[in-house]
Amino acid sequence: MNIVKNDTVKVISGNHKGKIGRVLKVFPRSHRVIVEKVRLVKRHTKARSQTEQGGIIEKEAPIHMSNVMLVCPKCSKPSRTGVSVLPDGTKVRVCRSCNEMLAAE
Repeated sequence: MNIVKNDTVKVISGNHKGKIGRVLKVFPRSHRVIVEKVRLVKRHTKARSQTEQGGIIEKEAPIHMSNVMLVCPKCSKPSRTGVSVLPDGTKVRVCRSCNEMLAAE
């Protein structure tokens, strides 16, 4: 998996193409992610108690991982990722365009 929680990603295809946001949640089995402020849907909710009121709530819906690309923090452009092994044996993600080390897996 090359996308993890709190990564900054750019949508590369679909109705929301070009939007940039932070990954809020990852669903590895279905290959989907929830990106902040991308693919907002309206959910009609019913009031559950006297204090919690119902109404129309706008929330993010999942988007397929193949439609997003990781944005490198150093070169600040969408890039593919690779895996590099450090001398102590730990694996880290690296940006393919600038070889900058990304957050550890």
